[in-house]
Amino acid sequence: MYTTTRKLLILFVVLSLFLSTVTHAQQRTTVTRVIEGDTIQALYGGVEKRIRLLGIDAPETRVNRQAKKDENMSEYNIKTIIEMGKQSKAYVNGLVKRGDLITIEFDVQKWDKYGRLLGYVYLSNGKMLNEEIVKAGFASIMTVPPNVKYKNRLSRAYQEAEEDKRGLWKLNVPDANTRLK
Repeated sequence: MYTTTRKLLILFVVLSLFLSTVTHAQQRTTVTRVIEGDTIQALYGGVEKRIRLLGIDAPETRVNRQAKKDENMSEYNIKTIIEMGKQSKAYVNGLVKRGDLITIEFDVQKWDKYGRLLGYVYLSNGKMLNEEIVKAGFASIMTVPPNVKYKNRLSRAYQEAEEDKRGLWKLNVPDANTRLK
C-alpha cells in the first residue's frame, strides 16, 4: 500500500510532467525577419531559427528548385511565380516585423528535415499569422500529416479568399495541392 506522502509525490510528478508538456506546446519569442510568405525567422533558445508556417504554402521569392517545379506544374512562368512570392512576402512584412513578439504553437512534429521549426504563429493581437495570410489570399493551404491540427480552419480561410478573389486569387492562382502533385 502507498502512504499518503508517496501518493502525493506520485501525483506531483505526474502533474509536473503534464504541465511541462503543455507549456512546451507553445513558445513565446521575438521575430528577427520575414524570409518568405510561409517562413519567418525568430529567436528560439537564444538562437535564430527559421519557422515554417504549418498548413500553408506561399509562392517562392527566388528562382530555386521548388519555383521551377511550380512552373512546370502550373500555368504560370517562373517570373510570375517569383512576383507572386514577393507580393506574399510583402503582405507578411505588413503583419509582422523584426522585434515583434509572437507565440509559436507546435503540432505533432516540431522540426522538419531542413531543421526548421514547424508551427502556427500567433501575433501579439492573438490572430494566427498562418490563417491571416491564407485569408488575405497570399498563400494556399498545404497540410502534411501528421501536422493537421488546423486543417479545417485554414481550409475555410482559403475558400473565403478564393470566393472573394483576394490577394493572389486576383490572378486565379491554383491550389498548391493541385499544382504540386
